[in-house]
Amino acid sequence: MNAIISKIRRGFGSGAGAGINDNNEEQEQYKVASQWQLMWWKFKKHKMAMAAGVVIILLYLMALFCEFLSPTLPLERYTQYKNAPPSKIHFVDKDTGFSLRPFVYDMKQQIDKTTFRRTFQEDTSKKFPIYLFVRGETYKFWGLFETNVHLFGLKEAKGPLFLMGTDDLGRDLLTRIIYGARISLSFGLLGIVFTLILGLLLGGLSGYLGGITDTIIQRLIDLLISKPTIPLWMALAAALPKDWTPLQIYLGMILIMSIIGWTGLARVVRGKMLSLREEDFTMAARLAGASNMRIITKHLLPSFASYIIVNVTLSIPATILGETSLSFLGLGLQAPVVSWGVLLQSAQNLETLAHHPWLLWPAAFIVVTVLMFNFLGDGLRDAADPYK
Repeated sequence: MNAIISKIRRGFGSGAGAGINDNNEEQEQYKVASQWQLMWWKFKKHKMAMAAGVVIILLYLMALFCEFLSPTLPLERYTQYKNAPPSKIHFVDKDTGFSLRPFVYDMKQQIDKTTFRRTFQEDTSKKFPIYLFVRGETYKFWGLFETNVHLFGLKEAKGPLFLMGTDDLGRDLLTRIIYGARISLSFGLLGIVFTLILGLLLGGLSGYLGGITDTIIQRLIDLLISKPTIPLWMALAAALPKDWTPLQIYLGMILIMSIIGWTGLARVVRGKMLSLREEDFTMAARLAGASNMRIITKHLLPSFASYIIVNVTLSIPATILGETSLSFLGLGLQAPVVSWGVLLQSAQNLETLAHHPWLLWPAAFIVVTVLMFNFLGDGLRDAADPYK
């Protein structure tokens, strides 16, 4: 009996020792890990931010492969299905029973003789099976080569597969939302690139050089901040020439957003520069003969790159909302360009929304995108200081 007890004690002792060794190994890993490794380990513990990152990746993949993912083309019209509600996907038919392949029924338009309102009802006498990797309308993938393969669709060219309904011209809303993601999401990325360049350059020069340079840049920031953002956006967007091509207007709006949006980042960079320019490593670089620009770009900015990443992540949704707001008000991108803001123009009329509420689907994608970027920014902000 005593021998058995002694063996159990030795087992517990070895288990406790193994646990202590594991903790020691973990502590050693933390001691020798870089700041980026510590940030990643802490970021992984933020479940909401991890989930948001996955959703954002899926949204950008949707924008990247919009031609293949869309069941039809954004300008394709189905004249007999104008303002049709979202199609219901069925697996059970009243005649044949359960079906392994999903299908949709045909829709017939009816007119109320009292109110003269047009409505759609399912015609169960005709059904359309849904196929994967179906051949449909021809498109040019990434502008490189022509193909007609779509992820899903109907073999009948004019069948009623409208998972999010149609607009007043009979165009599939899901297709237009997927195509609009490419414009709206890329707008946020390109806009933040110019904002990043202006904010880092002017904020770095302001904080590092000080003196008259700092005064001029800070007074310029004060001037831009004092102006109401949306009216200033509207004024600058309205000043764009009317004869510009959609691409020129797109780039012009990006410049407008960047010119106004760099001030916040510049203030953050200036504050960091003021605290770092007197550090020993900055003085060593100066004594080694490094130029001011090299000290700023090679030594100072990388030392707080984590904070810059957080600021950029939180600024992207603001840029997307800016494009959406201007396009919604008719001062930004215009049809036939397809963006989420342009799609929401048809949702301005309350009477239209009362009868066709599915026209608000683009707003749902905007809300989800902004929320996901905010969740991701919160996770990055917590991980930016991994020593807490």
